[in-house]
Amino acid sequence: MVYSVEEGTIVKIDYDLFNAETDALIETTREETAKENDIHKEGQNYSPMTIVVGSGQLIEGFEESLLEAKANKDIELEIPPEKAYGERKSEDVETYGMEKMMRFVRDPESLAIGSSVEINGRTGILKYVAAGRARVDYNHPLAGQSLKYNYKIVEVIKGKKEKAQAILESQTGHKEFDIKFKANDITIQLPQEMLYDPNASMLKFRLVSSLRDGVNAEKVIFTEIHEPRAISEEE
Repeated sequence: MVYSVEEGTIVKIDYDLFNAETDALIETTREETAKENDIHKEGQNYSPMTIVVGSGQLIEGFEESLLEAKANKDIELEIPPEKAYGERKSEDVETYGMEKMMRFVRDPESLAIGSSVEINGRTGILKYVAAGRARVDYNHPLAGQSLKYNYKIVEVIKGKKEKAQAILESQTGHKEFDIKFKANDITIQLPQEMLYDPNASMLKFRLVSSLRDGVNAEKVIFTEIHEPRAISEEE
């Protein structure tokens, strides 16, 4: 069966993203494509991306295409900068004295051209250092570029619990969530490995919004079970 999608539909998408002008591959969910284009990263999980259509997770041009797409159909799409990451803005490139720059850098040893820096809550890329001055570019790395997507909706998620599970797994990288619904309230027991994730608090905050968009959740309850630590005979 060929499914159409609409706002609120939860889908899994395989995609390749290219610079439309140079045809250089930027990122992909397909491991073979990454290997063929010499951008493969060991240890990276190559798998379809789970998204809630119309939730603002994607750039405007991609969202618009999804609303007209059919599942299991290969689609090629070119998106101009104004519907991707915008045009580059000269006002988003700033120059600082190195003394000020070093006040914001946690690890000066890691500072290098191309590295990410955060100044006054803004994250940018260090582009240039000379004569005691540093230039930081706050534009999105893909700003000003026309992008080309080759994508396919490989699965349309059906069922309330299945939708919740897909959202949880895709946004945390963890599995084995125990999910219970009571009307529109949802209780989620977190898997053991997530209890030790340093990003768990931030992930939970984001999940609440995604679950409300994806399954119309009202009250969202996270529960944690901390198992006793096993003690060896030597201890």
